Amino acid sequence: MRARPITCCFTGHRPSKLPWGRDEGDPRCLDLKRRLRDAVEAAYEEGFRHFICGMAVGCDFYFAEAVLDLREQRGDVTLEAAVPCPTQADHWGEADRKRYQNLLAACDFETLVQDHYGPGCMQRRNRYMVDHSALVIAVYDGMPGGTRQTLEYALRRGVSFVDLRPVEGR
Repeated sequence: MRARPITCCFTGHRPSKLPWGRDEGDPRCLDLKRRLRDAVEAAYEEGFRHFICGMAVGCDFYFAEAVLDLREQRGDVTLEAAVPCPTQADHWGEADRKRYQNLLAACDFETLVQDHYGPGCMQRRNRYMVDHSALVIAVYDGMPGGTRQTLEYALRRGVSFVDLRPVEGR
């Protein structure tokens, strides 16, 4: 079921790069979550059944939750956690760690990309996701950073992507 032609991954921003920060009740965040759910549903309609998430705080959590919602409606959807290293969530706040653990427990598969934290492990995780996918859904604001690097890598690899701006009209 984890074949590349039916696999879609995600890349997106952390709360510090989002205009609403951590306020998920902000109308702009609610709008992004709706558009993200629509993009996941559209990917499903195009034949994607396996979804990979890097499990970072922020938009990755939104994506994982959207896929889990879709899985409840469609029994043939799977979610894979691409964990860059075992200590990914160790320095996060308690609420983020708990949300991470709940999402991780709900995943159908977990891939540990590297057995320890080190330089480049987040980029290795991102490359793993792109290398195993035929589509990338992104929440990208045009600024430099890991999301941009992931999309540039996807372009070099010939992997299609859907770009959702954090705020429409920007």
